[in-house]
Amino acid sequence: MQTPTGGAGSGTATAGGRLMSIGGVLNQLRDEFPEVTISKIRFLESEGLVEPRRTPSGYRKFSPEDVERLAQVLRMQRDHYLPLKVIREHLDALARGEQPSLPSAGAPRELLDGLGEPEAERPTAARVGRAELVAAAEVTEAELVEWESYGLVTAGPDGGFDAESVNVARLVADMGRFGLEPRHLRAMKAAADREAGLVEQVVAPLRLHRNPQTRAHAEATTKELAALSVRLHAALVQTALGVRLH
Repeated sequence: MQTPTGGAGSGTATAGGRLMSIGGVLNQLRDEFPEVTISKIRFLESEGLVEPRRTPSGYRKFSPEDVERLAQVLRMQRDHYLPLKVIREHLDALARGEQPSLPSAGAPRELLDGLGEPEAERPTAARVGRAELVAAAEVTEAELVEWESYGLVTAGPDGGFDAESVNVARLVADMGRFGLEPRHLRAMKAAADREAGLVEQVVAPLRLHRNPQTRAHAEATTKELAALSVRLHAALVQTALGVRLH
């Protein structure tokens, strides 16, 4: 279970083979995955995707292999929208010395079960269909309908969903395991809309510029500000709660 699964040199492994606390793992993973949370790491552990050691007092201690495995899981979720079951099977096959292949980003995802769509009709990584979002996020159609009614997940004019909608669905489902219902998350949605509006105010002048390079810079600035906003929001919530990472 602790065998590295690729991605060597990605910068996610801990230096010197030292064991890390869950807070240290979080800080390290956030360089590549700014949306990752303590709860997400604990959830992946509960799903058997990583098995950190435990101190006599019960604290988690993660090895470099644990950190790399977590990074592999997060990459496959982000880049391929794969259910955790498929990711676990893939990593287990790697641990057995096999060389299973994964679909490349933007290619059809044969590992998603039950879609049954013709090759040409399968959506790409940029847009996913309704059935694919349900399968990738491991939720039900009824849950998706409810989340749409609260504006937490929104389909485009073509009825498809962007990549972030898959992440939102997963996170809403994860929070539901703690008893948080969609109606409880309206405040978060409203806060996100306000943050997005603030970012738009900053980049709007750049997008209207005549210089193509300046307009391209607007998109890069949007992504950077969005990532910073996510990290600031997480830090403020942790500060407000007085969360102690261990």
